[in-house]
Amino acid sequence: MSKYVLALDQGTTSSRAIIFNHNGDPVSIKQKEFAQLFPQPGWVEHDPNEIWASQQEVMLGAIEGIDPAEIASIGITNQRETTIVWDAKTGVPVYNAIVWQDRRTSEYCDSIKEKGLTDMIREKTGLVPDAYFSATKICWILRNVPGAMEKARAGELRFGNVDSWLIWNLTDGKVHVTDVTNASRTMAFNINTLEWDEELLELFGIPKSMLPKVCSCSEIYGEAAVPGGSIKIAGIAGDQQAALFGHLCTKPGSVKNTYGTGSFLLMNTGERPVISKNNLVSTIAYQIGGKTTYALEGSIFVSGSAVQWLRDGLGIIKSGCEIEELATSVPDNGGVYFVPALTGLGAPWWDQYATGTITGITRGTTAAHIARATLEGIAFQVMDIVSAMEKDAQVNLTHIMVDGGVARNNFLMQFQADMLNAEVIRPVVTEVTALGAAYLAGLAVGFWNSIDELKTSKGIDCSFKPTMAREEAERLKEGWMKAIRRTLTK
Repeated sequence: MSKYVLALDQGTTSSRAIIFNHNGDPVSIKQKEFAQLFPQPGWVEHDPNEIWASQQEVMLGAIEGIDPAEIASIGITNQRETTIVWDAKTGVPVYNAIVWQDRRTSEYCDSIKEKGLTDMIREKTGLVPDAYFSATKICWILRNVPGAMEKARAGELRFGNVDSWLIWNLTDGKVHVTDVTNASRTMAFNINTLEWDEELLELFGIPKSMLPKVCSCSEIYGEAAVPGGSIKIAGIAGDQQAALFGHLCTKPGSVKNTYGTGSFLLMNTGERPVISKNNLVSTIAYQIGGKTTYALEGSIFVSGSAVQWLRDGLGIIKSGCEIEELATSVPDNGGVYFVPALTGLGAPWWDQYATGTITGITRGTTAAHIARATLEGIAFQVMDIVSAMEKDAQVNLTHIMVDGGVARNNFLMQFQADMLNAEVIRPVVTEVTALGAAYLAGLAVGFWNSIDELKTSKGIDCSFKPTMAREEAERLKEGWMKAIRRTLTK
């Protein structure tokens, strides 16, 4: 009898493999970072082969000493939108992976808006024309890599987000699939008909032969060969949707925020997409057993990566965990605000050309003030999205579930609760994204029999409730809005 489910969590800065038992407890975790490539300002790339090699290494490390027969299935969750195009015969990528943070197609997106196509794209995909999504990245590769367009038209190239790339390699090129959540982030998939959209494919010049088959989030897609046997691949979800499911936000109105490289706030909206009037995007939350659930999403491009920038760019901290102590060494931000638009601004501003802004610097400003302003800037961005989400859904949020590496920062979580005037709940199991992928894979093979059987192990680690006087919170919000206005380019 199977004892475990394996989750492969392929993120923006590292690849991880986590084995969960039936109670949802992680029993083995392996992680490996890989290189971030910045060939030009605004360009962000990864080596697809390094993604695969790092993911394979941690997978084999996590299952070492375990009989493959004891692992019921594999669930995959991945950095979304990141675009890989490879040769169908050789499996060799024709170009580096263009990462979701990459802004090279911003001007192309402007041209789409100028043609009046924004509403059409929003109605079909739930998205807004932005370099964030995959379709314009595919278009760039086909137009800029010598011979790529000709090979694509001849049916010799394959496209995939990272989930498809991993499954292609896990199955030795036998399976080319994606799931509805990843497909819904491409800007080429119709979230109403649940099909690749012919009009959008023509707009972006993408041959349909490149595209993976779109499946549900919980079914058997193929088998991965591992030492001593093979394991069924049975779950796929983009990282943010996997986190929503891992938090068991399965009821309409339930909300989670993941504080990772970026921050991503999702609200379950039930069986119909809600088209935002406040610059959020609609997306597919998950699909199980033929039933599709949708979500509203607000995407923040820079959260944890702002902390990385303080470490690697400014050198004012040596490790990410030092920022809380430094930030709390001063009583307030000293009038300093940091809008971390290091790769443009996402929801609800959608300014592709915005760059990072630090305002309020004086002779009295210290590294501690900048550290504090960095954490506060993360919380302010989440606050902006919650405000838009409340308007779209016509609700007042009373609490949000949180996860991700930066969610371990107690100062940030408390400040977030104060800015939202809502409870922030952090579970004991912080590997919620991987847990969501494990749940989906386990449900597909009967390791768990129903959603009702699932449970988040050990419950709540900490709950943060608002304590700041509302007058002080409003004063800080006003300062933030002044900083935003100075950052926006339009």
